[in-house]
Amino acid sequence: MTNSELENKLLEHVYHENCPGCKVDRQKRMQTGLPLKELIIIWVTVLCVALPISSLFPFLYFMIKDFHIAEDEEDISYYAGFVGSSFMVGRALTSVFWGVVADRYGRKPVIIIGTSTVVIFNTLFGFSVNYWMAIITRFLLGFLNGLLGPIKAYACELFREEHQALGLSSISTSWGIGLIVGPALGGFLAQPAEKFPSLVSPDSLFGRFPYLLPCLCISIFALVVTIGAIWLPETLHFHKKDELESATHDAMEKKDEENSLLSLFKNWPLMSSIIVYCVFSLHDMAYSEIFSLWAVSPRSLGGLSYTTQEVGTVLSIAGLGLLIFQTSLYPIFEKMMGPIMVARIAGVLSIPLLSTYPYIAMLSGLTLALVLNFASVLKNVLSVSIITGTFMLQNAAVDQRQRGAANGISMTLQSICKAIGPACGGALLSWSQRRQNAAFLPGDQMIFFFLNVIEGIGVLLTFKPFLISNHY
Repeated sequence: MTNSELENKLLEHVYHENCPGCKVDRQKRMQTGLPLKELIIIWVTVLCVALPISSLFPFLYFMIKDFHIAEDEEDISYYAGFVGSSFMVGRALTSVFWGVVADRYGRKPVIIIGTSTVVIFNTLFGFSVNYWMAIITRFLLGFLNGLLGPIKAYACELFREEHQALGLSSISTSWGIGLIVGPALGGFLAQPAEKFPSLVSPDSLFGRFPYLLPCLCISIFALVVTIGAIWLPETLHFHKKDELESATHDAMEKKDEENSLLSLFKNWPLMSSIIVYCVFSLHDMAYSEIFSLWAVSPRSLGGLSYTTQEVGTVLSIAGLGLLIFQTSLYPIFEKMMGPIMVARIAGVLSIPLLSTYPYIAMLSGLTLALVLNFASVLKNVLSVSIITGTFMLQNAAVDQRQRGAANGISMTLQSICKAIGPACGGALLSWSQRRQNAAFLPGDQMIFFFLNVIEGIGVLLTFKPFLISNHY
């Protein structure tokens, strides 16, 4: 019997009275039926972090314009990209640290700190009076928020084995809810003095800080989640060494040596799935930033001249379509084909879809609204199908004692890619909009071409020898 099998056998049959992880395991063994309570816990916690990420896209263009930092209108997208990246830069610097903390002290403390960070720094972002305040508050929001890595480990540990795929899928589902509610809040509640002059005066708090209202609503929700997180169950096992037999103690010590960060980097099934995850995450974040900036750009620059409210509506409809797909069709496709094949098919279909976007900008009226909403729903469904499959592979590649650190590594590398996405995406969009009359891929055709190149690389990496998995 290997050390891993010995440890799993002990954790399965020996319950320690004061160990929170053992209490969760005991409850899982006694559980019957669908774990709705646990699903709601995951949904609400992830939603708390998803909302501040997605809510700023509808109004970010106008926020940067109000800061008067861009000399020309074409440069607004360039500066907006760095605001979108600052959150991911902060998260990249500390994700491994929070993963190690979650493995050593528990998932629950990291979750509470993460939701508390949203309360404080998302509110301060709404109070931003200049470009650098916006950058710093978004950076600190990511720097102190290490929730998204450990929550994936937490989702695996909170559910019985037959429901773990559902638990991981619930993270994507919650992200889908964030894609509905976040842009809706940002699009409808930003600049309330302009939209609701009879209710909000220009001299009021929300008139002087036109982007505070959506941020404050999210922060209040995060405060409620933070208070509720106090009663979350801890899933990490804490066993005193003197409670184990000497043979068990030796096995644990050997296992601890194997659980070093170095062993994770040597785990090629884990690292290969993380690489694929990061490439598609870079594409996904760049697309999210580019789509919103492109939609609000003037028609003269190849955009749609949309308002924050119109962008919020499109993103919310896309999020609703994603939610329906994730809760109904994705589990069926995943069971039939496996996560890798689903990711490949979704990646291939995304390429011709993105190629149509510059031509969608030539439409107008009802035709534009229908085609754009359909394309946006389909693109989000394809993107999240890829993301869900890749982090299912990541968590299957390690055991419980490594999941926090493994997801921390994943979040660090993913955050670096997601920081590159908005910054480069915004800069490339500004450059593309300056070359409306170029002979090769004029205007916005160039930016969507770049997105397709990244998507093509991601699809290529889903094949051997790049992606190796022992589980699917």
